Amino acid sequence: MADQVSDLLAYLDRSPTPYHAAREAALRLSAAGFREVNEQDLWNLSPGAKHFVVRGGSSLIAFQTGAESAVDTGFRIVTAHTDSPNLRLKPHADYKKQGYQQLGVEVYGGALLHTWLDRDLALAGRVTLRGEDGVRSVLVDFERPLARVPSLAIHLNRDVNREGLKLNAQDHLAPVVGLEDSADLRRLIVTELRARKLADTDPDGILAFDLMFYDSQRASVGGACGEFIQSGRIDNLVSCHAAVTALAHAAEAELPDFTRVVALYDHEEVGSRSAQGAQSSLLLDTLTRTIEATKESVPQGLPRAASRSFMISADMAHAVHPNYPDRHDPQHHPKLGGGPVIKTHASQAYATDATTHGLFQSICERVEVETQQFVSRSDLPCGSTVGPISAARLGIRTVDVGSPMLSMHSCREMCGTADVQPMIAVLKSYFSE
Repeated sequence: MADQVSDLLAYLDRSPTPYHAAREAALRLSAAGFREVNEQDLWNLSPGAKHFVVRGGSSLIAFQTGAESAVDTGFRIVTAHTDSPNLRLKPHADYKKQGYQQLGVEVYGGALLHTWLDRDLALAGRVTLRGEDGVRSVLVDFERPLARVPSLAIHLNRDVNREGLKLNAQDHLAPVVGLEDSADLRRLIVTELRARKLADTDPDGILAFDLMFYDSQRASVGGACGEFIQSGRIDNLVSCHAAVTALAHAAEAELPDFTRVVALYDHEEVGSRSAQGAQSSLLLDTLTRTIEATKESVPQGLPRAASRSFMISADMAHAVHPNYPDRHDPQHHPKLGGGPVIKTHASQAYATDATTHGLFQSICERVEVETQQFVSRSDLPCGSTVGPISAARLGIRTVDVGSPMLSMHSCREMCGTADVQPMIAVLKSYFSE
């Protein structure tokens, strides 16, 4: 278990943005014998073929074709998402105010805004450059404290502890990056690209960027006995890590009849409505092509395969908070270290039903893993996942599950070290038997 926890910490640290998370997943899959295929090419697949496809630089689907056509044996799919709530730079981010150099940001997703105050923030993402051979994009990670959103001193906000902190996303979240004579953003980017030998360009060579801030403190193990993992982006990179790890391990074993699939989507935190989100054609296209590239002229291939398939939507779950137990349904109190959480919702914010619940439960029992259950209080709205979106688009039976965590959507979240191995074991068994 210690090795898997250390490996997860490394994955978290190497994945400060969805682009880096997809790249890290691709590197790990490549080491396991998977090869990238391009959506522009004509695919020709044989049984046991191990491949992955990347769309938009931040979403990835990996698959291993089974010994038989998926039309006859179905797909076993795990979905997760690569994005997390954060602060993202606006196109014209630079401005000076009261003697400081600041950067304008937009809030991405449902971030807990106060948790971004007084953090040593690094910057990472994608930069698009003008070149002699056309436009190209490079990934960059500053990997050092570059900015900070300083909180207002209590002497100037005497009522904050009684009335609560109120933040305006436009006025109060712009990070301070230097004094007013500091280098502007484009010069900072150029300096970083040159220092890392990623590109030899000048500020005019930058066409655009998708850059976002993250907590520069590395992922760590904490607690009196090492019970906790503390990091940014636990939601949902812990699930991405479990899915990729399970698929890579399962691919080393005997080839099953069915086709194994892992789908890691971007943009879940903002509704999945993008060219590479769960509402896109990405998974549908990939499943269709795996059928057509392995067995030509199959009438009604995907609907037949879908009816034989099963999908696990893996996204982190709310553990009961010891200081706020009343925010949970009294009969459903998932705990850190208590095992995978099966999530249900009568109005289909989660895709779980009795059948898919039972199927997942049986997988867990096979590897002797205890499960927990989560359902929202009846008087509180419920969050959602890519599960219902993918299930509706594909018509595949789906269960929503996740490892329990606290501080969800904080700049720095926490989960249990004892929950890392069980989820990997369950997904590996799901892919193997």
